Amino acid sequence: MRLTRPMLALTGAAAVLALAGCGSGGDAKAAAVPQAATGSLEHLAAEVKCTPDIQIDADELRQAVCKKAKDADGKFILATFATDRGQREWINGAKDYGGHFLVGRKWVAVGDTTRTVTVLRKTLGGDIEEGTDHSKMGATHSSH
Repeated sequence: MRLTRPMLALTGAAAVLALAGCGSGGDAKAAAVPQAATGSLEHLAAEVKCTPDIQIDADELRQAVCKKAKDADGKFILATFATDRGQREWINGAKDYGGHFLVGRKWVAVGDTTRTVTVLRKTLGGDIEEGTDHSKMGATHSSH
């Protein structure tokens, strides 16, 4: 049988779909995460039922401390940004200090624990990123 370009393209597309698991039902965990929320700092805070304590209120960055009253998930920082670039620069700098980051389009929530951002993700969507873990760095230092 002679393979033509259309047949090769069709075969390639079928292979890609098979490798991607198309039609296999997908990952249940991925399906449980909503599309990333959008909106102002106040809107995002209202979505997770917290009253934001505004710390920075500038054109390029708005940042607040939030504490969910009914959960034991701890405090977290919620920040919104004017630009994607400003957001990425802020995250890259903040990661050096550790923490757990829930990242959406022009917003980020930062918690001390993975549980905090995991609970927030159920409402806000977004992607979880991890900061630098400094807890293991002290193990290599000897006391003098």
